[in-house]
Order: sequence, then structure tokens, then C-alpha cells
Amino acid sequence: MRDGSCNLGPGDTGLHLVCAQVTQAFLEFTRTRGNDLITPRPEYRFPGLKPGDRWCLCVFRWVEAYEAGYAPPVDLEAIHISVLEFVDLETLKRFAISPTLPSSEP
Repeated sequence: MRDGSCNLGPGDTGLHLVCAQVTQAFLEFTRTRGNDLITPRPEYRFPGLKPGDRWCLCVFRWVEAYEAGYAPPVDLEAIHISVLEFVDLETLKRFAISPTLPSSEP
């Protein structure tokens, strides 16, 4: 959807529900699994990702990366609620991107 959250949409058979901040390790891991997210694909309007980018990942790929030790951090505020059908909340919290805390200075 590219609206800041991972939402279910028509035709999303991959269940791209996990809002993640990708890491180099994850990008290399998913490339070895046949999903190159690094290389730009202009024909699909895909710019290619670099470490630090946020992207809605397929929930099954995130779980696979988690099990292999390559899961990237997740944005709990942008993740789709149905991810909880596949991953428990405590696990997601361990991978949560820390929100920016407001300054305590006046």
C-alpha cells in the first residue's frame, strides 16, 4: 500500500504484514532464499532496499529469518494485527524498533 503501515490488500498472497527496518544481514539472507530486495527493479517501480529502509515483509519470510537468526527489527505501530496469528507478541516486542523518546529538556 505504501501508506506507512502494512495493510492487507487485494491480491496480497504473500501476506506482507510485517513492517520491518531491514538490515544488511536480512537482505543477504533473503537474497540467498531467492528474494533479492537489494537490486532495483524499475519495471515494478521497486527502488531496491538498503539497510535502514522500512518495508512490509512477508510474514513467512520474517519467521524464516527469525528462525535462522536474521530477523530484522519491526515497527509495532505499523505492523498488521494479523501477524499475531503467526508470531507471538513477546517475540515481536523483542525485535521492536525503539521509539524515539522525547527530550526531557524544556
